[in-house]
Amino acid sequence: MDHLKPSSANSCPLTPLTFLQRAAIVYGECPSIVYNHTTYTWSQTYTRCLRLASAVVSLGIQTGAVVSVVAPNIPAMYELQFAVPMAGCVLNNINTRLDARTISAILRHSESRAVFFDSHLRSLVLESISLLPPHVPPPMLILISDDDDDDTPATIHGVHYTYEGMVQKGNPDFQWVPPENEWDPMTLNYTSGTTSSPKGVVHSHRSLFIITFDSLVNWSVPKQPVYLWTLPMFHSNGWSYTWGMAAVGGTNVCLRKLDAGVVYAAINNHKVTHMCGAPVILTMLANYPGAKPLKNPVQFLTGGAPPPAAVVLRTESLGFVVSHGYGLTEVAGVVVSCAWKRKWNAFPAAERARLKALQGVRTLGLTAADVVDPKTGESVKRDGLTMGEIVLRGGCLMLGYLKNPEATAKCMKNGWLHTGDVGVMHSDGYIEIKDRSKDIIISGGENVSSVEVESVLYSNPAVNEAAVVARPDDYWGETPCAFLSLKEGVSPKPMEYEVIEFCRARLPHYMVPKTVVFMAELPKTATGKVQKFALRDIATKMGSLATASRM
Repeated sequence: MDHLKPSSANSCPLTPLTFLQRAAIVYGECPSIVYNHTTYTWSQTYTRCLRLASAVVSLGIQTGAVVSVVAPNIPAMYELQFAVPMAGCVLNNINTRLDARTISAILRHSESRAVFFDSHLRSLVLESISLLPPHVPPPMLILISDDDDDDTPATIHGVHYTYEGMVQKGNPDFQWVPPENEWDPMTLNYTSGTTSSPKGVVHSHRSLFIITFDSLVNWSVPKQPVYLWTLPMFHSNGWSYTWGMAAVGGTNVCLRKLDAGVVYAAINNHKVTHMCGAPVILTMLANYPGAKPLKNPVQFLTGGAPPPAAVVLRTESLGFVVSHGYGLTEVAGVVVSCAWKRKWNAFPAAERARLKALQGVRTLGLTAADVVDPKTGESVKRDGLTMGEIVLRGGCLMLGYLKNPEATAKCMKNGWLHTGDVGVMHSDGYIEIKDRSKDIIISGGENVSSVEVESVLYSNPAVNEAAVVARPDDYWGETPCAFLSLKEGVSPKPMEYEVIEFCRARLPHYMVPKTVVFMAELPKTATGKVQKFALRDIATKMGSLATASRM
């Protein structure tokens, strides 16, 4: 069979950009984007992306250069997920809740050549540009206006172009730039900011093609769903559902701001079928005072942290069908999920909710997932008890970290991507995610999973949000410290000792929080992840706790 070899006919580069081209043909007259009073069809979206891509090329930006976007979930943000790479550039979505100094550092590190930014964020972006060192050439600035009457560049200092101006001047017959090689970089996303040193994750056209297909199959997304954007598109390109919605001809319902009342109204008005978000979104929807049972079921894919079973139970009682997915920026989407077994349908509701919150098996597009001993690299026992590091292998993995070969080598070694997440492997081959390695609390030599403690805290009817971190302890080394926000209108408010007693009745004593701190709201990233490093700082500054006499 020596004559059977790859050819230009069967080895053309894979890229998710082709999904939009096909959507314009198959779903041309169907709605692609809905936002306030604006609706576009897939034919219009394809044309607008071609125009915008041609305009980016006309700016003299070279193939492979980085182009950044700072915007919420508005139509322009969705279009840019296609238009920037269609111009041959690398798309860099930036978290809108970062401070100007961090954004400036990202622009410098990525050597961004242009920044598309939302008009509501102009002061943030302009400040970040002003912080660039004198020797660093500033990127071109393109304003995205949210008004019908687009601002002109002359009205805003430093702005070179407007978004709609570029679209109107662009060529609708532009021949978009396909990758020469499917391994060419397509996106650059910086890690979410739950640590103090975010890294630039580079993904290829190939990895994003694979993860997009995989995400659709894994979630059983049908043709022409109605997808509500409650997950920020800047978070791993919306877990790749930006390109996925084009593949299935879905309707993208965009929301500028996230508010429970607005979300419920959008679900009812647009007959939403699918949405994604961090567990904090589930909590927001579950605890909304005006929540009523949905008229039709809505598929909700959550990830970022294991959702508390109590929250899953509450949201499913409202009509949401919750699925739990595990992934990280380095894999661009969900790669471990709770593949539901038919026999589980006979379990009590509380048990079904627990399984959805904690269990997971690799998706079809991932080659392998395992839990290994971080010291030996050997697989841990399949007993559901022995903890180890979750490792992944497959075609959706990143190329590496931009300009950081040391971090890349540390993360990708021995044929695996080492996630830094802690889990156990059950006898049936399902992984249960326990914690981030840095979030495991070691108290008196015992490993305490903050996720398990948080799950119990969420079952308290007064608790709205919960996060558990380590506090220094003179006797035990570390003890669990719980940070809580309470549901609106709770009266009387629980005392610290009441929360501790609540946990003591449901947890081994060594896992019970020794300190409880009440806050109006827990600090979070824009993707809904609790910033545990900030809470650890607070717990550390509280000083050591001498608890031996109380144990």
